[in-house]
Amino acid sequence: MAEMKYYPVCLDIRNRHCLVVGGGAVALRKAEGLLEAGARVTVVSPEFAEGFSRIAPGAPLYRIQRPYADTDLNEKFLVIGATDNSALNRQISRDAHSRNMLCNIADVPEACNFVLPAVVRRGDLSIAISTSGRSPAFARHLRKQLENQFGPEYTEFLRLMGAIRQKLLAGAHAPEAHKPLFEQLINGGLLELIAAGKISEINELLTGVLGPGYDYNSLMASAEEDN
Repeated sequence: MAEMKYYPVCLDIRNRHCLVVGGGAVALRKAEGLLEAGARVTVVSPEFAEGFSRIAPGAPLYRIQRPYADTDLNEKFLVIGATDNSALNRQISRDAHSRNMLCNIADVPEACNFVLPAVVRRGDLSIAISTSGRSPAFARHLRKQLENQFGPEYTEFLRLMGAIRQKLLAGAHAPEAHKPLFEQLINGGLLELIAAGKISEINELLTGVLGPGYDYNSLMASAEEDN
C-alpha cells in the first residue's frame, strides 16, 4: 500500500450541519470540538454519556437517541464515527464514502478521508499536530509540549495585530505595504513586550513603526468591538 500523504486544510464549518455517531466520551469530545468551531451538530446514539447534558442549553446540539441509520447522513457536511462497534464504524465509513462526504472514524485512519490533528489554540492561533494517523498518542504528547511553549500572550498579540491591520486598511494603505510594517513590529519584540505587560514600551514601538494614532489601549478596544 502506498504511503498516505495528507493535504492539510482548515475547514470553515460555521453553521454547517455535522453528524457524530456515538454517545460516549470520545463522541462527546468530537461534538464539543465541532461546536467550538461553530457547527450545528447532530449526535445519534442509543445512549449518551453524562457529559452531553452539561453542554450549554443554547448550543446547536441535537441528540437523537436511537441506533444509527444511513439516512442520518442526509444533508450533512461531514460525519464522525465514534462508537465502540468496529463493524458499525466501518459501515458509517462506507455510507459516507458512497455519498462523497467528509468522514472521520475515531482511531481508524484507514476508514477516514480526513484525520483530526491534535490542536493547540490560543485565540486565533491554531497549531495542528498530525502524525498521519501513525501515533495519535505522540501527537497529543507534542500538543502538551506546545501548550507550555505558547502562552496567553499569543491571543493578545494576534488581537492587536488584527486591530492594526484593520486600522491600516481603513486608512487606505495598500495591503502589500503591510508586510514590512508587521515584520518590524515582530522583530521589534512586540510579542515579548505583550508577555511582559510593558504597555508604554509597546506604544513606543507602535508609534515608531506606524506613526501617531496607534496605541495599545485604543487598538485593543477596537478589537473588542469587532468581536
